[in-house]
Amino acid sequence: MHPYLGSGPYCYANSLAMQLGAAAPSPSTIEVLTGSPFGFQLLGGELPLFDPYGWDPDQGLDTAIGLLGWTCLREGADDEQAALGRLRTAAQDGPVLAGPVEMGWLRHLPGMNGPIESDHFVSVLAVGDGLVEFHDPHGHPYATLPVADFLTAWRADTIGYRTQAYTMRSGFQQLRAVTAEAALRASLPAARAWLHGRTDLPVPPGTLGGAAAAERFAQLAEAGLAPGLRAHLMWFAVRVGARRLADAATALSGLGLAAAAAVATRQARLVGSLQYDVVAERDRAVADTMRLLAPTYAELAAALG
Repeated sequence: MHPYLGSGPYCYANSLAMQLGAAAPSPSTIEVLTGSPFGFQLLGGELPLFDPYGWDPDQGLDTAIGLLGWTCLREGADDEQAALGRLRTAAQDGPVLAGPVEMGWLRHLPGMNGPIESDHFVSVLAVGDGLVEFHDPHGHPYATLPVADFLTAWRADTIGYRTQAYTMRSGFQQLRAVTAEAALRASLPAARAWLHGRTDLPVPPGTLGGAAAAERFAQLAEAGLAPGLRAHLMWFAVRVGARRLADAATALSGLGLAAAAAVATRQARLVGSLQYDVVAERDRAVADTMRLLAPTYAELAAALG
């Protein structure tokens, strides 16, 4: 039996929690450990993401796994037959964390008939003669897909940050027992580094981070949000951004960092308030909120150290 955990926007955190089983902290704690709440970036100068400059879920997973005292085998493949063989073999010993995958090719999801440049992560349970069985954190325990469809999604051609095709993590082993509190405390230096703006990571040309990204996005909102950008915000970016910050505030409060928790709570409320304004096409209000949000990243960095 492989217990199911689900939340679409927290797909990688829930997938990792399913891999670690009873020893896993909550997906909310895992999300904070990945570093995702500690910043804002405007990818390529156009796509707003409520996560740090240069951050992506793939590297965030590796960070969380290490902080929690675990290790695993992370590998990709050059072709689909090699990938399928490795997946089939690994799944015989337990669930396999597969991703990123292209969500638009996951045909068990209604309306998904082609790439939408949206990443996703799943926990693969078994590979049969013609089907892959997996827990999809987007609300679908024991989902199945024909092997060919799963491989197309798993190749992740449209996911800009993927470093290998057919990325998977298997063979999870706990090296040392680490409490959630200890892992969160150990994550604070990285959180400060994200907030100050790391410059050692590759990013698409034109990408901005922190206050500069927030100000530039405010300018884009004032000019009127394009339909695709509005959809990205209303269906994904705002709700995951607000939740990340709310979870960060809870974690920081639990560590006794009241000032930092207060800043993160203020950030969460500002980001959460964007949802109505985006849906109602109140773009000037979106711009005003982003300008209130801009200085809070430096404030949170200061509160953390």
